[in-house]
Order: sequence, then structure tokens, then C-alpha cells
Amino acid sequence: MIRDSMGDMAYWDKWVEHSQARTVKMLSALALPSQNPVYDPQYSLDASSEFLRLILRMYSRGDPIRELARHFFGILDAWELSNRLTKKVYEEHHLKNCRDWTFDLANLNHYNLCFWLVGLALTLGIQDDQWNRLVMLIDAAGQDELLDRVMATRQIDRTIGTRLLHPKPYARLLKAIDASEDQRPKFLREFVDNWYPELARKGKDELWWYIYGDPVKHPLEKGSYFGRWCIEAAVVAKVFDIDDTLCLGHEHYPGDLLRPNGPSTHAKRPVAKPGFLKMWLGGKR
Repeated sequence: MIRDSMGDMAYWDKWVEHSQARTVKMLSALALPSQNPVYDPQYSLDASSEFLRLILRMYSRGDPIRELARHFFGILDAWELSNRLTKKVYEEHHLKNCRDWTFDLANLNHYNLCFWLVGLALTLGIQDDQWNRLVMLIDAAGQDELLDRVMATRQIDRTIGTRLLHPKPYARLLKAIDASEDQRPKFLREFVDNWYPELARKGKDELWWYIYGDPVKHPLEKGSYFGRWCIEAAVVAKVFDIDDTLCLGHEHYPGDLLRPNGPSTHAKRPVAKPGFLKMWLGGKR
């Protein structure tokens, strides 16, 4: 069953297969002698991003939750390789900026990515070695109260920040955590309702994935869309034991991440019935 509210099975099959093939191709290329060492750090980072796309496309398509975690290592391997190659480029070519990404939680793109990775790691239950690698890659302990508190549920000694770097929309999620037990579900739902609209930014501050699937700005047929999943809400519900019943069925809430054995929390989409003429023609021999 397709979990996402957009795209048919042909769309999801095509783009899951695309991501699968692309990750293999990219890692194979990185294993060969480099033709452009200065570009390799960015290419590796792109490979890490493709593994994330693959996981989210598989979720959107309706794949079993237990199959998603096996691709998480690719995110880590490619990101770590990108860091090593960046250091090499700096040492050999004295270039500091060889990647088009800002590795700073104050940048919403990086913050959102790190939150997604933490969310997937904790909801999918990745192994300790992978978790420890992710913690080292993100680093930045003590910079953001919300992300620190989520990570501290598994990284016990993590320093907790005293400020929220991106109040819009994340102040709503922090409010859900701090609320009384009976109020938490309502505030969690309010966060999910406002998550996508309040992530809107302009110009260079716009999230890299935000317009994917927009019928005017970036229509579905371009193939970039992999879903719009509020992983942040799902992981908070899990690690802080918040009842997420009010969120189930919301188009952005990935409730199946918390229910790997099913049944699905996503509403079944209606299947278009063939017209009378098509059925009649199909029945003729």
C-alpha cells in the first residue's frame, strides 16, 4: 500500500529503482581512481543524500519498515568519506570550500537533515556502532535544546543547549515535550499541522526539498519528490512516549515508523475504476 498522498505505484517503483541504481553507481565510481579529486567530496555527499532519498522513497511506496534500516549505513559511509576527501583536498589543493553545504545547525537545511537522520536512527533502532558514528558526524552538542534533548535519550551524556535555533516551527515541538501528559497529544498534532507551512523560507534559505512535488514550481513528473514526512514528530512521540493517535492519518505524519509490524496508519487511497467503455473493450476477445 502506498503511504504517500501523491504518486502512483509506477512513480514510486521507478524512483525507488532509480535511487537503488544510483547509490550503487555512485559508490562504485568513488572506489575508482579519481578523475576530479576536487569534486569528489561533493559527489560523496550527494551519495549520502541519495541513500536518504532511497529510504524515504521506500517508506512512501509502502515497503516494510524493517527493510529501511539496512540502507542507513550508506548515509554514514558516504558522509564520512566526504569528510575524509574534504580534508585531503584541503591538504593537497588548499581549498576549504569544496562542498555546497553548510555544516552548521544554525542553517535550517543542515538542522532539518540532522533531525531527520536522528529521527530515522531512533525510530528504526539502528545499531550502536552506527548511532555512535552519526553522533560524531553531527557533533554540535549544546547548540540546540530540542535536538540535544532528543539525542540525549540515547546519548546519555550529551550536553543540552539552552536555546532553540529555529523557533518556527520547532517551538511547537518543544512545547509538546514540555506539556503535561494530557496536553502532549494535542500539541504534537498542532506541530504536525503547522510543520510544512512554517518551514517555508525564501531565496537561499529555502529547504532543498521544499518545493518537490509542487504542481507549479516542481511537478511530480520531474521525479525529485520523495515525500514530505515529519520525522521530527514521530521520533519525539517515540522517545518521549507521547500518544500520537491524533496524528495518525495526517498526510505528513510517518506513523508506520513506530509500528513496524502494522497495520498501516495511512489511509487507503481510492483506486480509480476503469470507465464502462474500457471495461467493455477489455472484455472483448
